[in-house]
Amino acid sequence: MTSPDWEFMAEAAWDARENARVYGPTRVGAAVLCSNGRLFVGCNVEHRFRSHDVHAEVNALTTMVAAGEGPAVALLIAAERDRFTPCGSCLDWIFELGGPDCLVAFQPAKGTDVSVHRASELMPHYPY
Repeated sequence: MTSPDWEFMAEAAWDARENARVYGPTRVGAAVLCSNGRLFVGCNVEHRFRSHDVHAEVNALTTMVAAGEGPAVALLIAAERDRFTPCGSCLDWIFELGGPDCLVAFQPAKGTDVSVHRASELMPHYPY
């Protein structure tokens, strides 16, 4: 398994966040590290009919799958929020494509500390 370089992942996630297409106030970027060391990014892409929004985490994870890669070993989320965790739907994707030990990290601003949890800590009763 490749060990996450959180600084490198954060930079990639913040760069991807710049491409976010939003109607709401929160731009989100994500970077996913897969088991062979490749990195994939995504951003939130919002739709005027909000039920069609694509979250940054899912965007990055499905880009990994489209490239024929996986599983995910770490995911970093970049968003200007005090606290942030993936929604339940995104956690479903993280469990599906990374498993309960996938590391999920968050950075609230460039250059700040990164908080890291295992997916199983964020959703401890997931029916895995």
